Amino acid sequence: MACGGGLEGVDMNSIPLVALNYNVRSKLSLYLNPVTVVASDWTRLAEEMGYEYLEIRNFEKSASSTSALLEDWQRKCFRATVGGLLEMLKKIERNDILTDLAEYIEADCEKYLKRQKELSSPPPIQDQTVDSSQSGITISDDPTGSMPELFDAFICYCPRDIEFVQEMIRQLEQTDYKLKLCVFDRDVLPGTCLWSITSELIEKRCRKMVVIISDDYLDSNECDFQTKFALSLCPGARQKRLIPVKYKSMKRDYPSILRFITVCDYTNQCTKIWFWNRLAKALLNS
Repeated sequence: MACGGGLEGVDMNSIPLVALNYNVRSKLSLYLNPVTVVASDWTRLAEEMGYEYLEIRNFEKSASSTSALLEDWQRKCFRATVGGLLEMLKKIERNDILTDLAEYIEADCEKYLKRQKELSSPPPIQDQTVDSSQSGITISDDPTGSMPELFDAFICYCPRDIEFVQEMIRQLEQTDYKLKLCVFDRDVLPGTCLWSITSELIEKRCRKMVVIISDDYLDSNECDFQTKFALSLCPGARQKRLIPVKYKSMKRDYPSILRFITVCDYTNQCTKIWFWNRLAKALLNS
């Protein structure tokens, strides 16, 4: 694959597979899911990744075998990289994928490298009178920085899902539960760096994170980053830190990256009566 744009001279083996977003993984599935005699499919890719027969057969139970395979490889192999995937696709002679999806893969890699650069870059030198660390990052922060505002949960959502977020505020903050939610558009001061601020809030200021799952969520780079960052803090969801919430029906597949975590389903009419109490208890549980 020829690298273009901001990837000139970049070693693709240095970019982890997590850089590939939902859309690229879905496109890979369209190419690799169909089992044909004329082209290598996902099973051949699984063999290249080192999976055994019974493991490969197990992936057939998934809605998208390719997506499940990539997620599992990413989880098990710390050396799972974009470059490694491209090399295997070339080895199984799927050059059509390398050609057709090149621009999408490169775009995701560029976004990943840009995010990493923003997170690792030192803050600009400022006059102490305008130092953002002194003025805080949320509206209720102590200006001196001595008492940062803390929250029970960070809410990961898309702007189009804001009405449900507002309902969540009414049900969890303005009732006897008295939970404190971090809603970016309400609580975070404008003028701060998106990636670094959300990282600090998720890691240091919020005990849990609620992910509002919808079709729009799947297209959001911000939600993708926040979800993957939260998962990196508690691999395998061992600390029960991340709670997915599905509040309306979806036309697209549920994100495979969250398939191992129990979802709180608002769309299930049979259990809807218990929804808010169940979610509140999950957030209150330390």
